[in-house]
Amino acid sequence: MTREDELIRADFPLIKDNNIIYLDNTATSQKPKKVIDDVADFYRTLNSNPMRGLYDISVRATEMVEKTRGKVASFINADSSSEIVFTRNATEGLNLVAYSYGDEKLLEGDEVIISIAEHHSNYLPWKRLCERKKAVLKIFECDENGVFSLEAFKAALSKKTKIVAMSAMSNVFGRDNKLTPFVEAAHECGAVFVADGAQSVPHVRTDVRESGVDFLSFSGHKMFSPMGIGVLYGKKSLLKEMPPFLSGGEMIEYVHRDSERYSDPPYRFEAGTLNAGGVKGLLSALDYIESKGFSNITGREEELSEYMMKGISAIPHVKILGSGEGREHHGIFTFTVDGVHPHDISEIMSSRNICIRAGHHCAQPLHEFLGVRSTARASLGYYNTKDDIDAFLSTLSDIRSVMGYKD
Repeated sequence: MTREDELIRADFPLIKDNNIIYLDNTATSQKPKKVIDDVADFYRTLNSNPMRGLYDISVRATEMVEKTRGKVASFINADSSSEIVFTRNATEGLNLVAYSYGDEKLLEGDEVIISIAEHHSNYLPWKRLCERKKAVLKIFECDENGVFSLEAFKAALSKKTKIVAMSAMSNVFGRDNKLTPFVEAAHECGAVFVADGAQSVPHVRTDVRESGVDFLSFSGHKMFSPMGIGVLYGKKSLLKEMPPFLSGGEMIEYVHRDSERYSDPPYRFEAGTLNAGGVKGLLSALDYIESKGFSNITGREEELSEYMMKGISAIPHVKILGSGEGREHHGIFTFTVDGVHPHDISEIMSSRNICIRAGHHCAQPLHEFLGVRSTARASLGYYNTKDDIDAFLSTLSDIRSVMGYKD
């Protein structure tokens, strides 16, 4: 382990203090000590309901929330902090758009287009929306490496297409889908583009103005912040047209017996008590990313990805889903081993204190399309090392022999 490895790992208590190799970063990232301490400090010194009180700690909590909103806007290059809605996670943000914008705008016979590679969070809300509105759900496919054809996408578009929903990065392939040309094609047909950024935002520089997406949803917990805090970016002009997703406190200007007036975005979509501790954690996580340098983080992940690809490719009977280029995986390696169930792979890895994922990764339609019931997935993060990868590769090379195979 290099000195740089040791310094990075020292920032992450769970990694530093436990004898595990954590390779499930696509599901959630570990948290730096700074983030853990800052969240605890919020509850020790600032615990109050933001937006509600006129006393000192409530005012300061409100200021912290708005500072975070501005920091998020800057991180993804949004036009304004008013385009940043705090949610519980990426899933809630996508549901918010489906129920609020979708229910308001979609008519019977209209079309919604999604890709075959979507996480269930960006599949089921649109399926249910189309069922409610008697609209048509169209699914366009990729090739076996996860590459989407712009020509095939344009062929799927029509004058009836009102919404396109697509992940910026698959949690199975790890490929950056480079959405800008797809967004432009959707806009030419008058459709809005909803991007799932849960995997992309932590690993690829995100610029919503450059990509042109109308909505982008992502989670904080995949980028060093606590669970329970997410972000929905929406263009201000669209958010203003949308009714609330949830109703209750804080999202209103006034309520009378027979009338009410809702707050302007983003507050219209933040009903009830905000997860202020989570917001503080998100602010701290963004500060941590800024202190390390986003390009340094992604550069390290790219180096580790290439090392991982080289190692896996040398092991017989292992098939990686997606590209043969390590850098195109952004740390996400989904694979099968001939004759071995992914759950057995995961159990054997766990017996050696290696944490990976097995199953369909909430992307069951994609697995069916690829002709595999389930897969194993090892995913890298900033704090992983080549030593971690070597331990994983050593175990992977033993899998078939542990299961009784002779070759």
